Amino acid sequence: MALDTGALMGGDNARLREHGIAILRIFVGGVFLAHGYLKLFKMGMAGTTGFFTQLGVPLPELSAWLVALVETLGGIALILGVFTPIVGAALVGDMLGAIYFAKRGAGFFAPKGYELELTLLVAAAALALTGPGSLSLKSVFRRRATTG
Repeated sequence: MALDTGALMGGDNARLREHGIAILRIFVGGVFLAHGYLKLFKMGMAGTTGFFTQLGVPLPELSAWLVALVETLGGIALILGVFTPIVGAALVGDMLGAIYFAKRGAGFFAPKGYELELTLLVAAAALALTGPGSLSLKSVFRRRATTG
């Protein structure tokens, strides 16, 4: 497969764009999945609830479950490329909460600042706006529905 250097220099190449969306979607989905898995299985829901309580998150037990499930199931959905606009919007809300409750006043730069959370927020927003792209499970279902 030859790389189209014209596309890299400002030309329009839909295939490269679709590969870029897929790379972003799969990587960001993996990061969210890892964080959700951490909350559900490593910290456990009791640990996550306790952490949310310390941060002052409202309804910490409900919030802990909601965040853990949104990150885990949302990460899986992004990796597969299904429900991307809805999942992306939910993950934007998740990261707004993380910035406000966990990183507020800590500055910008990681590890204490909100640099990672803001990056994930922007990536989730971009995916919510672009959708999953053609290299996704949603696209496979759409192709089968139109040909079958």
